[in-house]
Amino acid sequence: MLVKTYAGAVFGIEAVTVTIEVDVSVGVRYMLVGLPDAAVKESQQRIESAFRAIGLRWPGRQVVVNMAPADIRKEGASYDLPLAVGILAGNGQLDPSRLESMMITGELSLDGLVKPVTGMLPMALQAKSEGFRTLIVPAANASEAAVVGDIDVIGVESLAELTGYLRGERELLPVRIDVDRLFEQEGNRYDADFADVKGQESVKRALEVAVAGGHNLIMVGPPGAGKTMLARRLPSIIPPLTLEEALETTKIHSVAGKIDDHVSLMTRRPFRSPHHTISDVALVGGGTMPQPGEISLAHNGVLFLDELPEFRRQVLEVLRQPLEDRVITISRARFTVDYPASFMLVASMNPCPCGFHNHPEKECLCSPGMVQKYLNRISGPLLDRIDIHIEVVPVTFDKLANTVNAERSSVVRDRVIQARLIQNRRYHGLDGIYSNAQMSSAMIRRFCHLDDTGAVLLKAAMEKRGLSARAYDRILKVSRTIADLDASEKIEPEHLSEAINYRNLDREGWAG
Repeated sequence: MLVKTYAGAVFGIEAVTVTIEVDVSVGVRYMLVGLPDAAVKESQQRIESAFRAIGLRWPGRQVVVNMAPADIRKEGASYDLPLAVGILAGNGQLDPSRLESMMITGELSLDGLVKPVTGMLPMALQAKSEGFRTLIVPAANASEAAVVGDIDVIGVESLAELTGYLRGERELLPVRIDVDRLFEQEGNRYDADFADVKGQESVKRALEVAVAGGHNLIMVGPPGAGKTMLARRLPSIIPPLTLEEALETTKIHSVAGKIDDHVSLMTRRPFRSPHHTISDVALVGGGTMPQPGEISLAHNGVLFLDELPEFRRQVLEVLRQPLEDRVITISRARFTVDYPASFMLVASMNPCPCGFHNHPEKECLCSPGMVQKYLNRISGPLLDRIDIHIEVVPVTFDKLANTVNAERSSVVRDRVIQARLIQNRRYHGLDGIYSNAQMSSAMIRRFCHLDDTGAVLLKAAMEKRGLSARAYDRILKVSRTIADLDASEKIEPEHLSEAINYRNLDREGWAG
């Protein structure tokens, strides 16, 4: 008897439908074809043991299984459940007519329990687009899949529970998720707040400007000045995720297996802070079985690189293309996978090996050559993609002891949201442009007009401070963002002056 069940295969962050054809006929062999990997081939032992555990019998005949399309490699244990259901239906132990409108996924344990799988959200979206009416998933993945809506998501704890449901002996209700309520409850809740940071008003302002325009930022300062503390509070002032952004972010984390069980949707901006010993593959993604890297896990959020010069140069250089294209392409001999990588890069570093170069109180023990060598670990092309350089100085005792409450993140976020709305209107109709940081040279000439006073100010600043030519466009982009925060149509001299100050740490000035 020939029976078909349906499953999903994740490729990149998208899924494709896999048709599992099971033919139970005369013979004694078990054959599995369709480019399965070792984990899929081992499913026979898991399924047989699960059958025995719940009192079902393995067919005493030949079982031939084909997984189509055969040119896509089937990986992982998520095919256990659809294979088991197909074998039972092919042997006459289940009604195959109910399976035509179902997509099934799940890993089986030897005792018949159903374990969660990765990539659930892409599979749910694929099931909906293919017109399936029911999606059978592990109970731990049910909330994640139910976010999609317009499809009945049935979560099962065991194979016995599923067979009872398919035979009509047990009722299982679809899982429902109120996405709007979920966003309302979780979207703006952050454990860290800008109000926790004493002093550092100029740095907070720089972070506000960076977030408002989507600018990359680097903070330079001695140990203990608050660089990491400030960076970890950045997500709290970024505009909340939209539903489309939340779905895309959740898809990436789902494929990577980074979502906790019973979490339905990521409602807050991701914040990724990899250690400086990370490899280039772990940062950008890839591997034998391609997985998203840290830059994709930071999509729609913040990638924080603490102690930037300590990262290997090869690792830092792979950031250059994703920072421009906002996508990372993993190419191998037999396939190419695209992972989104639209993130805000925030970096921090000490000004020298000992950490006290230009410190107001402590003496630096490094020679000028050592300082310059330390700073040269960051290449010019990478630095060129960082719009704002800000110096972080130690906080005085008086400010630390001050009991006056600082401005809360919610207040700053409201200003950022208004600035982003201005940019949305400005770039409406321009494909792929959502913030000032993404402007091309032609757009800078179009949207960043300077009056005579501003032009003279910028010329004098570049000549006096020895700013590099690459700083010119960055200053104009940042000044456009500052003007947006003030709801100003024109870039005024005070906006330009503030933007110039955010290039104090351009390479020529860092080493003193």
